[in-house]
Parts: sequence; structure tokens; C-alpha cells
Amino acid sequence: MTFSGWGRYPRLESRLIEPISTFEIEESLGGSGQWGPSIIARGAGRSYGDSALAETLVSTRYLDNFSSLTTSEHGYTVLRCASGMSLEKVLETIIPKGLFLPVLPGAKAVTVGGAIAADVHGKNHHIDGSFCDHVESMQVLLATGEIINCNRDAYPELFHATCGGMGLTGIILDAAIKLVPMSSLDIAQRTLVADSLQDCMELMDEHHESKYSVAWIDCLASGAAQGRSVLYLGEHVDEKDAREKSKSGRRGLRAIKRSELKIPFDAPSFLLNKHTMMGFNSAYYALQKSRGAPKRIDYDAFFFPLERLRNWNRLYGSKGFLQYQLAVPQESAHACISAVLSCVSHAGKGSFLSVLKKFGKANNNLLSFPIEGYTLALDFKYEDSLFPLLDKLDAIVLEHGGRLYLAKDARMSKECFRRSYRQWEQFAELKQKLDPRGQFSSLQSRRLGLG
Repeated sequence: MTFSGWGRYPRLESRLIEPISTFEIEESLGGSGQWGPSIIARGAGRSYGDSALAETLVSTRYLDNFSSLTTSEHGYTVLRCASGMSLEKVLETIIPKGLFLPVLPGAKAVTVGGAIAADVHGKNHHIDGSFCDHVESMQVLLATGEIINCNRDAYPELFHATCGGMGLTGIILDAAIKLVPMSSLDIAQRTLVADSLQDCMELMDEHHESKYSVAWIDCLASGAAQGRSVLYLGEHVDEKDAREKSKSGRRGLRAIKRSELKIPFDAPSFLLNKHTMMGFNSAYYALQKSRGAPKRIDYDAFFFPLERLRNWNRLYGSKGFLQYQLAVPQESAHACISAVLSCVSHAGKGSFLSVLKKFGKANNNLLSFPIEGYTLALDFKYEDSLFPLLDKLDAIVLEHGGRLYLAKDARMSKECFRRSYRQWEQFAELKQKLDPRGQFSSLQSRRLGLG
């Protein structure tokens, strides 16, 4: 079968194994440590590039059972579930109990295992960190066939390498995740318009205490209007009857699903060009500029706006697209992002989806992406002329002390990776100990020199 990531580039012919239990994983792969060459776990396939592509894919789609909800000695609630459980299913399980996940990425189809492997972040990283900052423990199946239950105190090296480790340390079987109380299903959203990148960053700094913060950027605007943006701020609506509203919210979620639109075919690639994107960006900016009044929206619409458009990746044509997501330190963020936007605008290869978020402090995980500062994500349709542009962007990012997100990457060079992920050698040494034959590997890991 042919597989790809969400960006649909690159593609690979792979053997797919779909076990329904941990025992079947071991049996399917030979047992007793006799693994086949080049194996990687695959959840929902929502990483964008080639991090979940290998000659043999171990699907976790049937490892999706809910295990328990318990109260810790510190008084908070902990969910334990299998790694193949989607974040959508987690929310459907915990929302009726007045609980919520502390961090959500932009796609609810992402599995718990995938969220850990990529150490995903959301619109609140500047306050709450990334997904793995709320993982209490997890079980990992190593290449030897041994199952290790690790946390920050027991097997901490394995824990910090697996969090953000893109599945290269082993197969995540299940995890315990700290939950937070949910005051309401609704989000109070404010919309602020910024005339430039500098204005947007100043607004983000000014509203640093806002729980959720994300900006859409017109990446093709130039001159004084470079980086003109629409900043969305959000807070959970404070309501005492959250539990009753959450029960009815499950019915509301079903209604949302029924209202989803589906892209039934690949859009003609020629429709995405500089002129159509400039027209769309200008119209969107003008529309949002006239809609600045605060409003109350459903959490699903706030966190997952693109999920209502099923198969939206088809909009980029049959050849797919690449997402380029960078993180850059606070002190050089404006200079770096301004240079990136200038380069993109000059090349005329902008994207509809250009997103700016603020990051808080980095954590202790060896390959986690966030660093304190800003992150910018840009989508580009696949075409041969794109790659020289991305090489130029790499040079700008490295010059300013930044890095690229492994979960979105499909073409980063080994040199770029090693210069930007300073703990890669520590990760590689631990991986060699855990998996001396390099059986857990992907197209990405081999490209980056991680086996």
C-alpha cells in the first residue's frame, strides 16, 4: 500500500500491520526482539511529512481503549488510555465529566501516541507548555520486546527521549495524562487587527496573559503592511453549570460533525497561485477587520477550525503540500520572521494558512520543538521550484538561532537538524542503547542521520 503524511508528500510503499493488542504487536513483528527492518508506529497519519513513513508501519488504530480516570494525591484528575485513542475521543470521554485536555493541537484526529511523539503544542504554549508537560507516565515497547513504564522519576532518560522523539525510541502503548477542570464548552473570543508584524508582536506581548493566542498573517503583504495580521485571543467562558452544558455539548458535537464539509477531489494545482492567494488574503484581512466585536464560540470551532473542512489537504492538488514551521528565540524573532516573510513574498509562494503563535519556555525533552519566542507556520503547495526557497528560509532560521518542527518536516537537511537541535547527540546515543540495530526508523530519521 502507498502511504503519506497529511501533506501527501512524500509517498512510500509500505507493509501495514494493524494489531489489536500489545501481544499482537510482538507476535506480528516476530516476537523476542526479532523485529523487521525499518519499523515506525503510525497513529492517525496527521504528521505532515515523512516522520511516520517506513517500510513497515505498525498502526495503533485499534489500540484505542479508555482505561481509567483517577484522582491523584495532589487532587487533579488523571486519564489513562491506549496510545491509539484520538484526542477527539478523549474529549468525548472527559467533557461530560467537566474535564478538558490542557493542550490541544489544531487537529483532533491526532492520537495520544502521536501527540506525545511530536510533543504537540497549542494556542496556549506561552502559559501551559506543550502536551508532554502534562503527561504523567507512559508504557513504551522497546526493540528488545521489553515494555517499560517510564516517567520523570523512573527511566527519565527514556521518558524525555520518547516525548518529542518521533517514535524512534519504541512504540508508545498507553499514557497517563493530567486533565484540567472545564468551566464551559464555549470560548470567549476577541479579534484584534494588526497593521504590521511589529504591531502583531506588540499585541501578543500586551495580551500575554490571555489563555489562548494565535494570529493569522498575510504572508504576501509587503512594505509597511508586511505581516499584517488578525490576532485571536480566547478564554474559557466562566460558568457554574459547566457539567450540565457539557452533557448537552455531546449532542452539539454530533451536530457539528453533521455540518462538516468534505473536499471530494484534488483541486487543480494552478488555482493556487500568487494572484489568487493575494486576493484571498486581502479579502480575509478586510473581512476580519470589520468583525472585531468579541463573541462566544463553541470550543470545537475555536480549536479545530479546519476540521470542519474534511480532507482540506486536497486543496493543494494531487502532488500535496509542505508545511514549513519554524521556532525562533524572542530576541531575534522579529528580524527572523520579517526576513522569512520578505523572502516568501518576493518568491510569490505565499500560503492561505500562515499562523503565528507565541511560545513559552522550552522543556527538558531532547527533541521537543518549542523554544521561548515565536513560531510561524506556512503552507506551500508542492512544486520543484519550492525547494530552493525553503533552503533559503533554512539559512535565515539558522542565522537567528531557530529550528524547524519535526512533525511538519519533509525535507530538512542533516546539517540543519544538527545545528538547531543541540541535544541530538544525546538522543542518538540513547537510541543506540535502546535500539542498537536501528529497527525503529523512518524516512525522516534516516535523512536526519538518526538511524
